[in-house]
Parts: sequence; structure tokens; C-alpha cells
Amino acid sequence: MMNIDNIKKAKISYHLLELIEKVLEIDKKTRYYGTDTPLFHSEIHMIKAIKENEGIHITGLAEKLGVTKGAVSQVTIKLQKKGLIIKERDINNYSKFLLKLTPMGEVAYNNHLKFHQDIDQMLADILSDESEEKINFLKDFLITLEHKLDIFEDKTEK
Repeated sequence: MMNIDNIKKAKISYHLLELIEKVLEIDKKTRYYGTDTPLFHSEIHMIKAIKENEGIHITGLAEKLGVTKGAVSQVTIKLQKKGLIIKERDINNYSKFLLKLTPMGEVAYNNHLKFHQDIDQMLADILSDESEEKINFLKDFLITLEHKLDIFEDKTEK
């Protein structure tokens, strides 16, 4: 069994931080997602939110994403110019617009989904020969680490 000194020597926290930075770097990278236009992280995630809440208003989207209405308006204008979404006036409230994906927006959404499925498959391939016990340990470890990080964050904000 590994003692605390050996765990520290293994520098697991440093490897974990490097891994997190790598995942964020991959996730934040601008990609085309099968379209003819580059899409930024905020844009593809807005496309995802619109697809999964088709017909949502700008206010509802802002609430769902935890950002301002102004931020949503700016990104939706860009997405509309890129031909990825359309805004239709809400027949029940003419001061609001409903947001929907265009066919090109659907392509971007589906390719973004595939991007995440490919990452899921990579993880499944890595873990395919591992025992259920090891996989459950890893899952429990990640859940516990997330919980402890939440507590750590709460303490350091005060």
C-alpha cells in the first residue's frame, strides 16, 4: 500500500492539473464542426443549448447558461450572421424572438456531439481491459475529489 510520502512523490496532483489543462485546451479550441466557419467555445455551446431547448428566448437562454442577456445577444448575432441559427418572432409575444438551429447549425451540433462521443470512446478504450473494481475506484475517486474541491473552493472564497 502506498503511504502519503509516496503519493506526494508521485506528484499525482501535478499530473492531474496537467491533464485538466490539456482537456480545457482541447475543449476551448476553435473548430469548424463540419461547417465552413470557425466556431468558438462559447458559440458551439450556445448552439448546443439552443438545440436542446429549441424555441427558447434570449432571456431563457441567458438564465440557462448563467450569463447576461447582452452576452447571449452578442453571440446569437454572430451565430445568425454565420448562418447557424435563426431568430423567429414569438407569435405569443412580439417583443421576443425564438431561437432555432439552421441545417448548418444542426451539422455543427451533431459534429460537436460526435467530438464528445470520440473522447468518451477514447476513455472506454483505455479502460476496456480494467477490472470493474478499478473502474469503480476511479469513478469514486473522481466523485470524491470533485466534492472535496467544492469544499476547498468554499473555504478559499471566504
